[in-house]
Amino acid sequence: MTETIISSATKEVVIGFDRPFVMIGERINPTGRKLLAAEMKEGNFERVAADALAQVAAGAQMLDVNAGIPLADEPALLAQAIQLVQSVTDVPLSIDSSIVEALEAGCAVYQGKPLINSVTGEDEQMERVLPLVKKYGAAVVAISNDETGISEDPDVRFEVARKIVNRAADYGIPSSDVIVDPLVMPIGAMGQAGQQVFKLLRRLQTELKVNTTCGASNVSFGLPERHAITGTFLAMAISNGMTSAIMSPLHDEVKKAVKAADVLAGHDQDCGAWIATYREGGGQAAGDAAGGAPRRRGGRRARVEG
Repeated sequence: MTETIISSATKEVVIGFDRPFVMIGERINPTGRKLLAAEMKEGNFERVAADALAQVAAGAQMLDVNAGIPLADEPALLAQAIQLVQSVTDVPLSIDSSIVEALEAGCAVYQGKPLINSVTGEDEQMERVLPLVKKYGAAVVAISNDETGISEDPDVRFEVARKIVNRAADYGIPSSDVIVDPLVMPIGAMGQAGQQVFKLLRRLQTELKVNTTCGASNVSFGLPERHAITGTFLAMAISNGMTSAIMSPLHDEVKKAVKAADVLAGHDQDCGAWIATYREGGGQAAGDAAGGAPRRRGGRRARVEG
């Protein structure tokens, strides 16, 4: 089965079909965060460090780092942010920018094997980003849109993903180092957005055999009780083959949905991660007073050994 290895100087994270879902913390991103943007532009990275530590403490196995601030020197800021984050935590990073020069600046200072976020199916962008992926021995997020935009047809998005995987191979980049983003659209604006992604995920896993990721919070944009929608979406996406997501681990409702999906998908051996996370200080494991022992049909209790 396909496995994608991302590393820092001291730690590896493996993304794979039979592996626990990988949560990539989304918070180090100034888009929509005016205070963070202003601080980063002034060279103040205290909030970046705090966000990094908080997300790792909450369970993020990787962090996405973005420094996209209008009228700022994005390559310099992204390089500084990456160096700062790598000085306070040892988790691998996703280097996130739409500017190739910023991606290169980030890769140049990165210690380990990064995830470059991202490349699209546009020919010009592939010709600029894929050589960078090869040069630094990185993995890359492949976003399934091209010069024609974002198709509502999941089969068209699949062909864009295939195009990127094939073009990456031309540069000597294995498909295991291409993580496809099927593009999650807001469900409030596009009622079939979830079903489109689930269909595409199944094809990406069984036909292209690539790992996948997404910007998870996009699905609930504009809706009330967003965390319930996002958490349920992620659980369903995991059941259809998604292997990672750029998301916030700080919302317990979302994180619980992910960890529960790992249990039910058979990716959490002996429920070890679930028990380690949630038994401490409050709950008991299965069979506690809230749930009781398993029941047979008809309401009779099943016998539970041990």
